[in-house]
Amino acid sequence: MATKQTAAEVVVVDYGLGNLRSVTRGLERVGADVTLTEDPATFESADGIVLPGVGAFSEGMENAGPFRDALVEAAEAGMPLFGICLGMQMLLTTSEEADHAGQGDAEGLDLIPGENVRFRTGQTVPHMGWNELDIQREHPLVEGVDGEYAYFVHSYYADPGNESAVVATTEYGTDFASVVANDASNVFGTQFHPEKSGETGLRILRNFVDICAE
Repeated sequence: MATKQTAAEVVVVDYGLGNLRSVTRGLERVGADVTLTEDPATFESADGIVLPGVGAFSEGMENAGPFRDALVEAAEAGMPLFGICLGMQMLLTTSEEADHAGQGDAEGLDLIPGENVRFRTGQTVPHMGWNELDIQREHPLVEGVDGEYAYFVHSYYADPGNESAVVATTEYGTDFASVVANDASNVFGTQFHPEKSGETGLRILRNFVDICAE
């Protein structure tokens, strides 16, 4: 568990996809003691887990296969689990991306029921750039960031089965869920990259570390 020298012990899952260096650096800047891990057993001694991700949904779920059971068990036990970009999409049940790429069905972690869907509004994809966060409901992850801007790179976005899972939205041709969370509030994700979002991103990472330290 967390020591007096650090705000929290955070494990970043290394399953071969994700901005591991920048995520680790960002978490360390806000006081976390960070461990990159390829071993699900390390979850047991952590205060929180980060599931980063860049790339395709089906590849992400295939690579993360060895972590699936441990991630679900940790989340169900109440441990904070933070998905970033693809990592957020992997928290949901499924994605149109696998079928769109001719890869058949790919099952997500189903910790936040819903589907990831492709932008259909004629907008250029991937959506890339800085966009505003419109907070829809209170959650400790987004404390102090309403109306701030974050950095996005994605072609798919989360469409949760329950509207209460939507914590923040962002407009890009349509209003989409840019921050989601489960009912217990310990599983959550951002479609944007907090590690690339300047002071706004650091505030979100600091909020996450505070959640882990509780």
